[in-house]
Amino acid sequence: MAKDQTGTQTAVTPAYMKAISGSLGGIVEASCLQPIDVIKTRLQLDRTAVYRGILHCGSTVYNTEGTRALWKGLTPFATHLTLKYALRMGSNALLQSAFVDEETGKVSVRGRLFSGFGAGVLEALVIVTPFEVVKIRLQQQKGIQSNLLKYRGPIHCARTVIREEGFLGLWAGASPTVMRNGTNQAAMFTAKNSFDVVLWKKHEGDGKVLEPWQSMVSGFLAGTAGPICTGPFDVVKTRLMAQSKSKTVKYKGMMHAMRCIYVEEGLSALWKGLIPRLMRIPPGQAIVWGVADQVIGLYEKKCIKGSAAHI
Repeated sequence: MAKDQTGTQTAVTPAYMKAISGSLGGIVEASCLQPIDVIKTRLQLDRTAVYRGILHCGSTVYNTEGTRALWKGLTPFATHLTLKYALRMGSNALLQSAFVDEETGKVSVRGRLFSGFGAGVLEALVIVTPFEVVKIRLQQQKGIQSNLLKYRGPIHCARTVIREEGFLGLWAGASPTVMRNGTNQAAMFTAKNSFDVVLWKKHEGDGKVLEPWQSMVSGFLAGTAGPICTGPFDVVKTRLMAQSKSKTVKYKGMMHAMRCIYVEEGLSALWKGLIPRLMRIPPGQAIVWGVADQVIGLYEKKCIKGSAAHI
């Protein structure tokens, strides 16, 4: 427990509670938004204008491959989000502890930016990259007959990638993923805290539990800036992850991929899939924070009340 400048007690929520809150939010997000992620991936991999837009892409997948195709890659996606948010929330909390002012118990804006970036880099290397390689390989497959598909499921996909491309094949596109996630989380954690304070007068650790809709508004707003800023990294990441090294490799790395896409397809191609990203990430952050804030807020409220009762 610490006190801020007004003398109000603030609770320090342990990292494991934030990890649990994030993982629960990730499960709900994955279940709701998987079709949008499938559409985003198909649009980013579309080099010949097969799809004329989001609705056309979604309807084409539905009409030619069935409803289940819109949830392709759900198992690795849900597992990926659950582990990712647990690691993101937990590591961010641990990193923030290094920037906490001992007198006020608060974290500076710089501390939030550094902590968020560090959490993003960690999740990108440990969880996001290998899971997204598997997810994208599954999502790019067209068709519904499993015997005609190269990858028959997430485990088979991972084994095939390792056999054909080596263990590091699961880390294809790691560089743009690190840049994307690090920047995203630096902005997201800082913005989320700022919106909570400005909109709802909610300070971290004050024991106040926001209404779910309030958390969702803050999460939605915090999740909008990242996709716009990191669009090129996301497109390059998808292209690098999708190409199999058992075939001719088109892109040799992050910068080479960016140059090729710019020269061959134009500047706007570096933001392909931006609209479905904006359809997925801000609502996804709204869902995650709507769940996570309830868990964290209830813990803080119980912690403060419990501590106060013993004073």
